[in-house]
Amino acid sequence: MPKKKATKVKPIPKGMRTVTPHLICKEVANAIEFYKKDFSVVEMFRMLTPDGERLLHAEIRVGDSVVMLVDESPEWGALGPTSLKGTPIAFYLYVKNVDAFVARAVKAGAKVVMCPWQICSGATDMAS
Repeated sequence: MPKKKATKVKPIPKGMRTVTPHLICKEVANAIEFYKKDFSVVEMFRMLTPDGERLLHAEIRVGDSVVMLVDESPEWGALGPTSLKGTPIAFYLYVKNVDAFVARAVKAGAKVVMCPWQICSGATDMAS
């Protein structure tokens, strides 16, 4: 029997980047709604667990980047920042107008824990 020629798979799927964050979050559906509210985030995909109780996998697009999200699964040791009482993760989000972006975030319910500041490159930086 002749061998089938293997289909070549792209090492990086279309629309993805080399590194894609995959965040674990308690009540991730609420987090996604918050992100969509005022941050120009687009929900691309959502898959529930068979019982419909949790999100098994979700993807959002933030500008030109994809962020994957999943609900906490304590039975697998997958806990988010709320359960861990903090996180070692930080992200840089580049926006055209940081002051307007921060104002929208606060209006949507975000809490500013550190104000934006000017960094040596001339960009405005913000840690939260």
